[in-house]
Amino acid sequence: MSAVLTGCGASSARMAEGPKVNTPDPDLLRFASFTDNGYTVPAIPANRLDRSLWRQVVDDPFGEVPGTIVVDTPNRFLYLTLDNGQAMRYGIGVGKAGFTWSGRAKVQFKRPWPTWTPPSEMIERDPTLEKWREGQPPGLDNPLGARALYIFKDGRDTLYRIHGSPEWWTIGTAASSGCIRMTNHDIVDFYKRVPSGSPIVVVPDNRIQIDTMA
Repeated sequence: MSAVLTGCGASSARMAEGPKVNTPDPDLLRFASFTDNGYTVPAIPANRLDRSLWRQVVDDPFGEVPGTIVVDTPNRFLYLTLDNGQAMRYGIGVGKAGFTWSGRAKVQFKRPWPTWTPPSEMIERDPTLEKWREGQPPGLDNPLGARALYIFKDGRDTLYRIHGSPEWWTIGTAASSGCIRMTNHDIVDFYKRVPSGSPIVVVPDNRIQIDTMA
């Protein structure tokens, strides 16, 4: 009987410890490479993205009704209002001077791996975009990234989008032509949380020129 009991227990320190397993840091898994709809999105070097820009639940600073999207342009954050005075906060890239906007609108519809069609005004500023006048196909190099949400006001397309971006290093900066950028990792998460018709509020940055939607 003694021998049987001994056989069921750990007979050495090595057995007690068990094999060492390298457990991935769960915080860093959000930036790992992933495959979606046949596209493999590259990993993001997490140590190069400020932690304040990481997706996280925070106290809601705006008090909008749950389900409202609030774009905090001056601070480069997007909030999705939750219950109980909280919000999911994402780091974003915003429009550079002359291409920012503000006001209230809504998400008219959304698309996975969208086609990007540059407006005529953008093609005039950059003639190399002429090849995409009829639309750039979805893909890892597409400026709209893995997902796009299309912003309308009073039934009209504002031409502004909330979208993913392969240029993750622009998150936290003012670099776009007015659209709201997220990492591809964050836009996939955000896309699942936000239904079409969701209200959006864009807070102006009074330090730079505003093209108001109000």
